[in-house]
Amino acid sequence: MAEPSFLRTDEQQLLSSTLRELLAGTGDLDRTREMSLSVEAFDKVTWGALMDMGIIAMVSEWRPGSGEPSFRDVAVVFEELGRAMVPVPVLSVLMAATLLSELGGEKATAVRNAISDGSVVPALALFEDERTDDVAAGAVTAEHVEGGWRIAGTKRYVIDAPIADRILVTARAGDDAIVALVDTDAVELEAVHGLDATRPLGHVHLDVTVGDDEVLAVGGPEVERAVTVALDAGVVALAQEQVGGAQRCLESSVEYATTRYQFGRAIGSFQAIKHACADMLVAVEHARSAALHAAATIDDPFESVISIPLAHGVCSEAYEFVAGQNIQVHGGIGFTWEHDAHLYFKRAKASSLLLRSVSSSFDRLGDAIGV
Repeated sequence: MAEPSFLRTDEQQLLSSTLRELLAGTGDLDRTREMSLSVEAFDKVTWGALMDMGIIAMVSEWRPGSGEPSFRDVAVVFEELGRAMVPVPVLSVLMAATLLSELGGEKATAVRNAISDGSVVPALALFEDERTDDVAAGAVTAEHVEGGWRIAGTKRYVIDAPIADRILVTARAGDDAIVALVDTDAVELEAVHGLDATRPLGHVHLDVTVGDDEVLAVGGPEVERAVTVALDAGVVALAQEQVGGAQRCLESSVEYATTRYQFGRAIGSFQAIKHACADMLVAVEHARSAALHAAATIDDPFESVISIPLAHGVCSEAYEFVAGQNIQVHGGIGFTWEHDAHLYFKRAKASSLLLRSVSSSFDRLGDAIGV
């Protein structure tokens, strides 16, 4: 496999600048903060603009190993979304579409097409009490009954569940696992107030029977593999989000340090602030390198077992550090709860726990390199 290039193509540069301009025009952090007061935070104006631009179609059409679109293109999208921090369910679109692509079949393809054209907003209900890829070890069970499958149990902290139309649910079926498609109207949905209120979460309480045609896969290793691939795609996309958010925090700190004066001097001229911004820059660039490497090698089965957990750990820690330093650089005003810095700080902390824990990613990395 050729050595990956970290340089953006002209097309990716154009995508980045166009998307940044679009996001600046459709929303701002004041609107994001206002929407985050609801447990159903969803910027439908920006969502519609992303649909019109073809972003949702591009993200949902990515398939592992397809090469077109490249995950580097998808990475550009998520970096800009992380920078702007708009509440839109693009991460759920990527993960659901990837899972459906891996499962295959006529029904899965039809659902994936509906996600691509915007007629379905998906959610992916994978986790219960722990973030794990082992879908056959959970407490949510599926039992084959006459005319379908009976699914019972609770999936916790399901991303975008409060705004989804349909939910992809994994459940244990004896020694195997199933993936079923469930309408949100058929379940009891408990919206959850998470640390990051810009990303809707919900507990999905299941006691429902779905028809055989709504069960997309039944099996053991193949279902677990599909879930792992979808989670890997989500982790790499989330790393790009974290880089975008960290970059914006760095820029915010530098802007403030050059315009805030004390004792007749810009505070950026003080050594402590210089060092803080320099440390933030190092962390951002370190994270960017790790994220780009993961995006470039996501289809390489030998390299990705190292690059994906490395990106998750490095980018999570970098974002938390930079978001925290951003508050410090802003001083007293930065500590006020209404300041934009807190939106990024809460997003940084929540993102590190969203799909896999940092410690579990480092454990995976250790296993991959034999330590």
